[in-house]
Amino acid sequence: VVTLSLLMYPVLRSLALQLHSAITGSYVSGTHSIAFINCLNEQIAKDIARAIMDKKLAAYVNILPKSLALYFWKGELEESTEILLLVKTRTSKIGELSNYVRSIHPFEIPEIISLPIDQGNPLYLKWIEESVPRD
Repeated sequence: VVTLSLLMYPVLRSLALQLHSAITGSYVSGTHSIAFINCLNEQIAKDIARAIMDKKLAAYVNILPKSLALYFWKGELEESTEILLLVKTRTSKIGELSNYVRSIHPFEIPEIISLPIDQGNPLYLKWIEESVPRD
């Protein structure tokens, strides 16, 4: 029973949040997220962004210009330039987004991290909701 309860928790939480939002008309913190994805160059960034949009895994993708990156890779300090994607989507799509990007990304271990959106313009958040299909 405990195992079943734990397995059902994400589904029950999602349903409860949808019900709360529908009844109150208010935004529920964390319903949407911003994912950060690093890319080697602008062409790869554009290709990945377009692929994400074609799959309807996001409502909006920003492609930020080059930035300098310092990181440890296989025990060595590395330095490179990267392009960063900011992907606005439903939090429920983060797992699918991450799996898809890993399948098409040229990096061995691409950066794919996300943060929940706590607050924002209600009309913009509603637009994200309408732009990204439910699971």
